[in-house]
Amino acid sequence: MGRATELIESEQMGSDEAAFYDRLRPLVSSYSRSKAIRRVAVVGNQPLEPSAERAARIDSADLVFRVNGFRMDADDSPPTVGTRVDVVVFNRGVRPTPWFFEEYTERAYLMIEPGRLLWENPKIPAFWPPDLGMISMPNREVVLPLGEAMGADPREGGQWATTGTVMLWIATRLFPGAQTDATGFSFVDAPEQTSWHHAFGDPSAVGAEHRIEWESKLVRRWIDSERITYLA
Repeated sequence: MGRATELIESEQMGSDEAAFYDRLRPLVSSYSRSKAIRRVAVVGNQPLEPSAERAARIDSADLVFRVNGFRMDADDSPPTVGTRVDVVVFNRGVRPTPWFFEEYTERAYLMIEPGRLLWENPKIPAFWPPDLGMISMPNREVVLPLGEAMGADPREGGQWATTGTVMLWIATRLFPGAQTDATGFSFVDAPEQTSWHHAFGDPSAVGAEHRIEWESKLVRRWIDSERITYLA
């Protein structure tokens, strides 16, 4: 099976959406370790067994995306998820880990705000660095098209994708010609779960706004079509 080059109808970009990613792409690309972005790594927060091969694959990508309360490998721990991060995709309710604000001036921070469609307060937590320089992702060009692709109704039904799936969606929209290596998304194999177990920090409940069985189906489609490569 060859790598997918055509999107199904619900994943096609409209003109406004394409224009948004065209504007965002130069900014995100400026955080890459190479001029040509041929491969990106998109890392979720599922606890994973050590793997030097996986960690090396992540760290050798041209651009590395991580999500919310991520962790990275420490010098005294076995290689598992690598030590690089170039782009952080997060939401306002993030529980920062020791790595979240580390070297924040050297990263791009993309904040998603799907809750603003219905109820979310726009207040910024006082403990965030005042010069974080985050970019707020517009719901019209990001959250709503993804909702349509997975069969959710963000605007009326209060259903939207998890931040990890939004991260994967953004990465593949920004760099459709690059190879995308993804890892650490527990819902791919466990869409029935009702709580998240994180690589760092305590477990938390799957929010009522999420339908992770729909997300699993969407990402499985990308894996099966080889649009993305999933690293176990």
